Amino acid sequence: MSSEQIPTDSADPGIAAAERGFVAALTPGVVHDEDGVVVWDSDSFAFTADDAPETVHPSLWRQSKLTAKQGLFEVAEGIYQVRGLEISNLTLIEGDTGVVVVDTLQSVEVSAAAMRLYREHRGDRPVVAVILTHCHADHFGGIKGVVTQEQVDAGVPVIAPAGFFEAAVSENVYAGTAMARRATYMYGSGIPRGPLGAVSTGNGPALSTGTISLMAPTVDITRTGEELTIDGVRFVFQLTPNTEAPAEMHFYLPDHRALCMAENATHTMHNILTIRGAVVRDAHEWARYLTEAIELFADRTDVVFATHHWPTWGSERVREYLSLQRDLYAYLHDQTLRLMNLGHTGPEIAEELQLPPALREAWHVRGYYGSVSHNVKAIYQRYLGWYDGNPARLWPHPPEAAATRYVALMGGADTVVAAARAACEEGDLRWAAQILDHVVFAEPHHAEGRELLADVFERLGFQAENATWRNAYLSGAAELRGRNLGTPTRGASADALNALAPDLLLDAVAIQVDGPAAWDLDLAIGWRFPDHGAAFRTTLRNGVFTPVRDGVGEVRATVTVPRAALGALATGDLAAATMAGLLIEGDGAELASLLGVLQAGDPAFTIVEP
Repeated sequence: MSSEQIPTDSADPGIAAAERGFVAALTPGVVHDEDGVVVWDSDSFAFTADDAPETVHPSLWRQSKLTAKQGLFEVAEGIYQVRGLEISNLTLIEGDTGVVVVDTLQSVEVSAAAMRLYREHRGDRPVVAVILTHCHADHFGGIKGVVTQEQVDAGVPVIAPAGFFEAAVSENVYAGTAMARRATYMYGSGIPRGPLGAVSTGNGPALSTGTISLMAPTVDITRTGEELTIDGVRFVFQLTPNTEAPAEMHFYLPDHRALCMAENATHTMHNILTIRGAVVRDAHEWARYLTEAIELFADRTDVVFATHHWPTWGSERVREYLSLQRDLYAYLHDQTLRLMNLGHTGPEIAEELQLPPALREAWHVRGYYGSVSHNVKAIYQRYLGWYDGNPARLWPHPPEAAATRYVALMGGADTVVAAARAACEEGDLRWAAQILDHVVFAEPHHAEGRELLADVFERLGFQAENATWRNAYLSGAAELRGRNLGTPTRGASADALNALAPDLLLDAVAIQVDGPAAWDLDLAIGWRFPDHGAAFRTTLRNGVFTPVRDGVGEVRATVTVPRAALGALATGDLAAATMAGLLIEGDGAELASLLGVLQAGDPAFTIVEP
């Protein structure tokens, strides 16, 4: 679909779908935390109501215009969504006495605002259950703005797919610092919003920056076909592990003829591997579970909705929508493997592979969030890894060392910059970026090279249909011009860390051990977790921290850790942990030595320079 085919508002069926069922907007569209800091601002996307500027791809502008529409919407009788107050949606299903909340946005403050908006127009219905469709923070982080721990302890169920909690921790804690820092580029969290900056994420407007919370589910869905009746509403669940998330599920509402597809079928091509980083997803299984959903539910569904974007209504449109989504992931998977088995590498396949016409012409499979290019490389990576089989690429120099050699080979930084200017004039921005990257890594303070690369990144961003590519390019330009964006949004919040199970906490400690600094240490510590009824013996030898549940053997210190101290301990803050009730028996130097070799991640590490 060429940019010339972008419809006007009056001719665009997407506008009607995104506006259908509108009840009311949050006015003003701004949410503050308890200190008065703005953590969400829908009004900052008001500029998308204008015509597309030259600095934004017209198709991306259309998508951003649609995702910016915020407020409470009726999906079907008894089903409502709050959209546009976050990258994701909060869905509400009304029962006999209360309301079931499906996914809770990312921030406590924003989910609480969404609940107030709903109750203002639908009455003060109590929350009778929370359903978490999958283990990404923008779907569970706001849970304590929807329901309290006391309510859950008193019997309000939190329902999630089996494996939810472990997957949530592994993504948001284990690699949390690196992933959150890279997410700053992917989501454009540190750049201004507007025609010269962030216009959306493609999957929704943006991430909020409020408090992220976490609760352990109280009910696990363990099989497809499992049924629950909650406050008079019948739910039929479909487990879809290792699709868009390691733990994910769809559900069908037979009395409403409505199907929730979680995040496996939205109005964009999704990511097989996000550019912020994650475990590579299984495109084959993704397609298979979409086929299963079609077979199980499509013929008895009048509306399909998801945890991002707007619904699709009408049984014929539902089947077509789900079928094209299925065909997208199946085609990417199968054709990548076909070309891979003919000897093509990931980058080669990414340049060669084109989607069939029916997919190219469908708005909802366009690459606003994922892309053919990086999804193909992800599929290649899943099967064959980073190495393409060519021994010349088996042991290359790392970027900084390679850059110094390349720049010397090409005649010095000034010569490379001149060549890059010529490439820019010819419109070959990809080549200009590639060679200027070497200049910046070889001579980080080369002002002309930095500024030209920033200009190139900016131009590439303005041309990108994919929102995450645009955000990455413009974030890189901002940092080259002297502003480290840091990490505005954190996944491993204190509340999330306090929710850790003891074994996951100790895993989080192990990941932070500075191996060389701990080579000569020989520590043995016992651990008691009274709130979890668990005990461990840990050792630190050869730079390796090893926990053993109910381990037998000598310990030189025993540490008792109440739940309230988990978060502080995970970050190595002994003073805060002690204030929260941590107790040490025996040789306190053992724990001090352990904490002394923990190295926290750097939330502002460099990306576009060495």
